[in-house]
Amino acid sequence: MTGPDIRSEPKAATAVPTSDRRTPPHILTLVAMAGIGSLAMNIFLPSLPDMAREFGVDYAVMQLSVSAYLLASGVLQLFIGPLSDSYGRRPVMLGAFMIFLAATVGTILAPTANWFLAFRIMQAVSSAGFVLSRAVVRDITPADRAAARIGYVTMGMAMVPMVGPIIGGVLHEAFGWRSNFMFLGALGLAVLCMAWVDMGETIHDKGLGLRAQIRRYPVLLSSVRFWGYCGAAATASGCYFAYLGGASFVGETVFHLTPAEVGYFFAIPALGYVVGNFSAGRWSSRYGMNMMILVGAIITFLAVAGALMADLLGVVSPLLFFGAIGFIGMGNGMLLPNALAGMMSVRPDLAGTASGIGGAMNIGGGAILAAITGMLLVPGAGARPLLWVMFISAIGSCLAILWVIRRDRRLGAQ
Repeated sequence: MTGPDIRSEPKAATAVPTSDRRTPPHILTLVAMAGIGSLAMNIFLPSLPDMAREFGVDYAVMQLSVSAYLLASGVLQLFIGPLSDSYGRRPVMLGAFMIFLAATVGTILAPTANWFLAFRIMQAVSSAGFVLSRAVVRDITPADRAAARIGYVTMGMAMVPMVGPIIGGVLHEAFGWRSNFMFLGALGLAVLCMAWVDMGETIHDKGLGLRAQIRRYPVLLSSVRFWGYCGAAATASGCYFAYLGGASFVGETVFHLTPAEVGYFFAIPALGYVVGNFSAGRWSSRYGMNMMILVGAIITFLAVAGALMADLLGVVSPLLFFGAIGFIGMGNGMLLPNALAGMMSVRPDLAGTASGIGGAMNIGGGAILAAITGMLLVPGAGARPLLWVMFISAIGSCLAILWVIRRDRRLGAQ
């Protein structure tokens, strides 16, 4: 696999001087760093029902390995971004991946569900890959091209976990669920080596000190545009995270699928996300961030509304359900790169902080929705509770971006 080298791109004002022996990372390194976090999120999902049975706990308890992981990721992103702005992208990334490897070993050796969940929460430090890959792009790419570049990075990132549940389902049936985490640990070690060799620093010196950052927070946190972009991203991605929390249950109890079959269907939304990311990379510069976010939000809403309507009419089909999720993935793929670029463009000198806060809202909101979904999905409930949660979240995404568009139009008319 080959890809464009970010080293050849024009560098923004925050780029590291050319005299530094370390150079900005290749795009494939950024994809790998972000992809390992996505893979950690979903590779073991087809195994959740069997893991619950082996540990002797309810599915809702085992589902905490998704919602608690997401919540921890959201909290950590609040600190990862500012720390990287202050001390640099490279040391924060390398330290995070070392912790991730130790936590992965813990999940493999965990004797009880409680120990597993504790190490699983530690694995959430892999969220550094999400935050810092985006911040690096913003460091070295002009603002008008950041959305397109982030779209290409996240498109590549989506291709990594696209096969994760498939591999996880196959590994589970052949060797048991712990083999998923052995595979994840091997890949994590490989990514750590890539980052060690290739990831140079992309901000001057050590960046802004924490006190200097805090003094600039009011400008960022008082921006309507910043919160509008954060809201659009959080509620749109909330649809997908709710799906992550409930799809395995729906696949087993409603559609009677095996873990491997659930894994195959998990590839559908990832394919949709790749298509959406390609569209974002191709058209964002031409049509603008706000328009691409709005189109992505509308696609997400229509897909969820269609799936919910089919369920209310009694039409139950895995192809229809997972096919609708594929369009949700496409909408997210168009929306998220532009929303992320939008929130980081409010204060480029606080790109890491903005990425961290936005990521925390995305992941934290997703954790809450995943937990709610886990509580609502009880035997006999079917897929309807999951679809209602996703439907409400999709409406929120449309309202958030319309709020930003209305605000921009008012300012333009003044």
